[in-house]
Amino acid sequence: MGAVNLLNAMEVSEEVRNGCDIEVVRSSLAVDHTLPLPEMKPQLVELCKDLFKQWSNLDESHFSTEKVSGGITNLLLKVSVKEENGNWVHVTVRLYGPNTEYVIDRERELQALHHLSAAGFGPKLLGVFENGMVQSFIHARTLETKDMRNPKLAGEIAKQLNSFHQVKVPGSKEPQLWNDILKFYKKASKLTFDDCEKQKKYTQISFKEVEVEILELKKCLVIMRQELTGHLKSPVVFAHNDLLSGNLMFNDNEEKLYFIDFEYGSYSYRGFDIGNHFNEYAGYECDYTLYPNKDEQYHFFKHYLNPEKPNEVSDNDVETLYVETSLYMLASHLYWALWALIQAKMSPIEFDYLGYFFKRYNEYKRQKDVCFSLAKSYNYKS
Repeated sequence: MGAVNLLNAMEVSEEVRNGCDIEVVRSSLAVDHTLPLPEMKPQLVELCKDLFKQWSNLDESHFSTEKVSGGITNLLLKVSVKEENGNWVHVTVRLYGPNTEYVIDRERELQALHHLSAAGFGPKLLGVFENGMVQSFIHARTLETKDMRNPKLAGEIAKQLNSFHQVKVPGSKEPQLWNDILKFYKKASKLTFDDCEKQKKYTQISFKEVEVEILELKKCLVIMRQELTGHLKSPVVFAHNDLLSGNLMFNDNEEKLYFIDFEYGSYSYRGFDIGNHFNEYAGYECDYTLYPNKDEQYHFFKHYLNPEKPNEVSDNDVETLYVETSLYMLASHLYWALWALIQAKMSPIEFDYLGYFFKRYNEYKRQKDVCFSLAKSYNYKS
């Protein structure tokens, strides 16, 4: 899938429209995410007027706000501005979830955003403030979980993921997956909860067992990449790492697909990005009966491996990616299970993060032997 022309996809004022090399403006202001939207509006207006000087003389009646989506980490808001010439301008304000700096490297995110945007992915970064960012507005709907298994959309996601993985982001190309998992483990294993019920659930976790599982899976995947050159050697790419339905947008009229929200993006393994995406078919409810079956996965792999001629992909290449993805899918469960424990402590959002840990970790344990056996069988055949 070709790069998306972001400057055409957004509605911006003349000052913003001049040239692609737009300097990102910054503000020291913060927006209180806990406020109801009507009470939050004055802060959003003040923020926009501080960031974009062409709006500084407009009164509040020129601004309207609405909620676009609110996941379990961030809040997305649409701010519409009627300029003095009568034209409407729309931007997206993304408010970071409280305490997300414990699990997200914001410097890494901002560095990547410029290069991903230049390559045609996601909205354009327009401004940064104390607890969020302002981006161009994408005229598209956020996908629902069920949309991802639509064959046509699944093929488009695979094609665009192939293009995404070609983007080169400056800096270290060292894969961050195991660094992040071990960082999460270190933080997650030293928590205490004031809530007695939460503390009781937390103490049921054997972190020694979790550590053993992390090291065993890491060893398996490291050996796989070292010894199986040309087979299961999952290449290192700049990965999205959080390709759930909420981070996919689609314009039905133009049939354009957009990736958004790159805050977990880093150099990682191709198999992890794909396996993580497949895990997200289950949604926040973790209904793993929705995990794509083998035929659905093969459909995705063919469009990923050869976007222009998916039917010409060899059976061996498809089977190889199937095995690779199955193993890295396990790493995705460990990653988000540990992430959820940190969120259970740090996030004020009403979500059963502790329950989410157990769902992800239990699914890891349920799938582990099957996936390890699959890899051994493939290694033997190869």
